[in-house]
Amino acid sequence: MPGSPEFFRVTKGIHNALQGSRDELTEDAKRLYLAQNAMAAEKLGRDYDFVVVHDPQPAAMRSLHGANDARWVWRCHIDTSEPNEKVLRFLSPYFSEYDALVFTMDQFVPAGLREGNIAIIPPGIDPLSPKNMTVPVDLCRQIVEWTGVRLDRALITQVSRFDSWKDPLGVIDVYRRVRDDVPGCQLALLGQMALDDPEGWAMYHEILAAAGGDPDIHVLTNFTGIGNIEVNAFQCCSSVVLQKSIREGFGLVVSETIWKGTPVVAGRAGGIPMQMPKGVGGYLIEDIDECVQRTVALLRDPRLATELRTAGRSHVREHFLITRLLADELRLLASLQ
Repeated sequence: MPGSPEFFRVTKGIHNALQGSRDELTEDAKRLYLAQNAMAAEKLGRDYDFVVVHDPQPAAMRSLHGANDARWVWRCHIDTSEPNEKVLRFLSPYFSEYDALVFTMDQFVPAGLREGNIAIIPPGIDPLSPKNMTVPVDLCRQIVEWTGVRLDRALITQVSRFDSWKDPLGVIDVYRRVRDDVPGCQLALLGQMALDDPEGWAMYHEILAAAGGDPDIHVLTNFTGIGNIEVNAFQCCSSVVLQKSIREGFGLVVSETIWKGTPVVAGRAGGIPMQMPKGVGGYLIEDIDECVQRTVALLRDPRLATELRTAGRSHVREHFLITRLLADELRLLASLQ
């Protein structure tokens, strides 16, 4: 969805507010949001059977476009369990015009939207995509070492947007404490810099400042050659992958990593516990002390990773592959005919 920097600053504020921040939405911001949605609605065209709209940025399009005999679905990918009520009240009239609203978890459905047609559909990964396909181990190692990481030493990785909700600064703190017990370990922070996230660059610079020039902290983005294959290689070659989220819609990188047989240490946030029941794929943690403890344990005893790996891959295969996701989505669309 195209938009000006001002529009994306507004929609990032809406995104944060729906996850519980106190961001305010001024009258000027509302006008800008609706004007950009009107432009997008005009360009959409009208000859559709179904229109699926994702996340808050284009949520007003259904109202501004008109149904035109199509069935409209709004898909929410974030944790809206404790939304900013003022922002939710602004958006609720637009949500109410959709034929169905899709959330990852029942807990994410705000009370004011429960009267609508609600579907609960968790995301899924495509195991044949470049990010998740099987890549030869030697090639994975070559890709990772090309970035300057040394695979003769332990590697901790987090893959996520550079966003305060993902707590990348907390990940750096974990790494420094883990290094006291596991000397020589390295940290890689892989982030996708998105045009619609104006806060991403500010967080990127905060991360660089926190890294303080440590040669064993590797901050890598799509602007430094990191794409889906590179993410795949890092998830395969890492000793432990962290997902230290504070709030999380689902955290699909957890299933991606578990699918590749790498243990995960993750915050007990949003949809992450769905992917990691006890003894499956890794460990859920509540705070930084527990994160350090679990990470050190996995680095010191690789047999733990082996025990978690088999159950984790089986769980992802059963619950979080694209085949299950497509079946759920087709059932929903069929129910709207």
